[in-house]
Amino acid sequence: MLPKWHDRRARLGLGAALAALTLVAFSGCDLQEDASTDRGEQLFVQNCGSCHALTAAGTNANVGPNLDFAFQQARAAGMDQDTIEGVVENQIENPRPSSPDNVQTYMPANLVEGQDAKDVAAYVASVAGVPGLKPPQFVAKEFFTTNCGSCHTLQDAGTTATVGPVLDDVLPGQSPAEVKQSIEDPSAKVTPGFPNGVMPNNFGETLTPQQLNQLVAYLLQVAGKSAGGGK
Repeated sequence: MLPKWHDRRARLGLGAALAALTLVAFSGCDLQEDASTDRGEQLFVQNCGSCHALTAAGTNANVGPNLDFAFQQARAAGMDQDTIEGVVENQIENPRPSSPDNVQTYMPANLVEGQDAKDVAAYVASVAGVPGLKPPQFVAKEFFTTNCGSCHTLQDAGTTATVGPVLDDVLPGQSPAEVKQSIEDPSAKVTPGFPNGVMPNNFGETLTPQQLNQLVAYLLQVAGKSAGGGK
């Protein structure tokens, strides 16, 4: 189990990441020429959003640093977008230890790799700490498809995965409180035939209370209904 972030450790990791400028700024080239920020946004939400807050992506987790805060001062001081991109890509490849006395890293190295890492870095560099950006409108169906559809079948969302229970089968008849508990604390009631500990247990932190209620309402509205029945 990876260690959780603490404010002091986050500051140390942040400083180390920014210190990496001396390693990446020498290139002097446009690092974003072959990167897709649209693809990077999708990959960020899927792979990084459960740990990092980033306004433009609509993520608000506090396991790792708030990326807007991490780069807003550097950006205001004149750090350009290509340099930020290099810092982010370097941090993905080589996560910094929390302190000299703790050599464990904050996150797995190469959580995304190759072109995926370039796309994520380009996306973060294009939005992190940019003044005036607002979070995207939360749409429960879109959130489910992006964050839950790789594990669950839900006919309305067009997802067919079977890592977790088929929601069209298990959700009808449940109360909003039961569905909410299953999202916030997946281990509280494990569906027979499925392993415990597979579903992330931090959706209660990454979603605001309003967003969580919207997601629960959407699931109960469409589960077990015909495709296209949800709104």
